[in-house]
Amino acid sequence: MEIITDAREMRAWTRARRARGERVAFVPTMGALHEGHLALVDIARARCACDAVVLSVYVNETQFAPGEDFDAYPRVGDADERAARARGVDCVFAPKRMYANEGEGEGAAHETYVEVAELSKGLCAKTRPHFFKGVATIVTKLFNVVEPDAAVFGKKDYQQWRVIRRMARDLDFDIDVVGGEIVRESDGLAMSSRNLLLTTENREKATVIYQSLSEAKATAERAPTTSDALVTRVSERIRDGGGEVDYVQAMEPESLTPYVGVLDSPCVIAVAAKFGSVRLLDNVEIMCGE
Repeated sequence: MEIITDAREMRAWTRARRARGERVAFVPTMGALHEGHLALVDIARARCACDAVVLSVYVNETQFAPGEDFDAYPRVGDADERAARARGVDCVFAPKRMYANEGEGEGAAHETYVEVAELSKGLCAKTRPHFFKGVATIVTKLFNVVEPDAAVFGKKDYQQWRVIRRMARDLDFDIDVVGGEIVRESDGLAMSSRNLLLTTENREKATVIYQSLSEAKATAERAPTTSDALVTRVSERIRDGGGEVDYVQAMEPESLTPYVGVLDSPCVIAVAAKFGSVRLLDNVEIMCGE
């Protein structure tokens, strides 16, 4: 496994592989790798039919607003390298910087951003209006550096996955953007690097997120019900379980517009909730009407 920190070297690595007729897949991460990330590596090989996998480790400061958890975000360094190597990753791209003046205390000296207008509204953007502009911009930069044939993103960050798919389509990236299903702990909690920041008590409480979503899915697939009824019940369960609800929303899977009325077609219920100071995301896909 190679470790590359320079953008020009990364681009040359990919081009050499593709010159040999190989397909290259890309798994972008912010490090603190867990089984959810590593499952995306498996998808890159199996579903994307790629010969080589590049995994990036870069904590993108433009995704964090002042006061958010950029400094506290888990960074585990050598452990990430060992995990990637053990899973058969061919190259880890770990850039020291992706923006001019990064890390010099002056913020990112960067004037060009990418924004996916409609899909970036609502949900996470209500409380983090800067977030998806930062995501779309850094993923665009990474796509331009790595030049992959396919890229794999986890569906736990459902809005992010949809934003990136739309961005790739609208900007004519010749990249197959694939979604990986959520990987869960044995008690149902969606795997996330932020789980490392939970106290023991809040780690236990946080399992109510998936419990409430599972109940909503079972209810909707068993008998007719409305989106409002499901959203209300999920919200109540999370609050009663000790969580602070940021949002619970039933939405159309493609457009992310709010789902209204009786569920009679596919729907996604997405949750963002805090336990202590740690904000967690999860969702379930409900296949009504199919």
